[in-house]
Amino acid sequence: MRRFDFVTLRLFVTIAEEGRLTAPADREHLALAAVSKRVSDLESLVGAKLLYRKSRGVELTPEGHSLLHHARCILENVARLDAELNEYEEGVRGHVRIHSNTSAVIAYLPEDLSTFTREYSQTKIDLQERTSTEAVTAVRDGLTDIGIFAKHVDSSDLEIIPYKRDQLMLVTPENHPLSGQDQVFLHEAIEYDFIGLQQDTSLHSLIHIQANQTGRPLRMRIQVRSFDAICRMIHYGMGIGILPERTLYRDLRGLRLHLIPLADEWAHRELVIGMRSYEDLPVVARHLVDHLVKAKP
Repeated sequence: MRRFDFVTLRLFVTIAEEGRLTAPADREHLALAAVSKRVSDLESLVGAKLLYRKSRGVELTPEGHSLLHHARCILENVARLDAELNEYEEGVRGHVRIHSNTSAVIAYLPEDLSTFTREYSQTKIDLQERTSTEAVTAVRDGLTDIGIFAKHVDSSDLEIIPYKRDQLMLVTPENHPLSGQDQVFLHEAIEYDFIGLQQDTSLHSLIHIQANQTGRPLRMRIQVRSFDAICRMIHYGMGIGILPERTLYRDLRGLRLHLIPLADEWAHRELVIGMRSYEDLPVVARHLVDHLVKAKP
């Protein structure tokens, strides 16, 4: 197995980001010859050329791009390890990283994490709100212990456990032609202008896929970055939208909205907890997964 030097990896990442050999020399107060020697030694270690030397700086070879990706992951993991060990010294007995989609962050995790931390008071929770696709990628890349995301997102290489179910609702202004219905199918609403989320969200993809299957794509009038922004746009008559029911429990007084359950089968979404391997999780992370699974629906 090759033995990589962390200092050299840091120098290589700096060179790649700055596009010049002198960058780490200036930053680390090293002689340019010393930096060049470390790069040469690194190329010998991996058995490939990593940089194209040019008159004005350097560029990465394909092998260099591959090494850069892994070097960043290694250095980030080492930094996290150091931070976690420091927290243990300070009395924190556990550290769990979670990447979760917005639906779970708003609707379920505040209560579920609150009850968990009451029992495990010295556990640190590092929660980051991401799209479902980003959460899956973070689990695959080892950037988080567990991910919480919509089940329909491809996660075939991960171990997943059911977490929650949510109902998608059609949200309209109070005086909208559909507002008097008890439930509605997507094809009944597709002729109206929609307000939606940014394109890289799993909810956006799901709705567009289902709309395309009707043969009539959505008329997406405005795209925003939050559920609150969608609600406010709808309140002012800019269109209609589709949102998870549990994200709409917040105080909506002052917003003239009407909520109608979507009757389509796909509108009953399942959220799952994903991980590379339950058995390989840290003990405290396994406790958290168990707690989330047992939490009330």
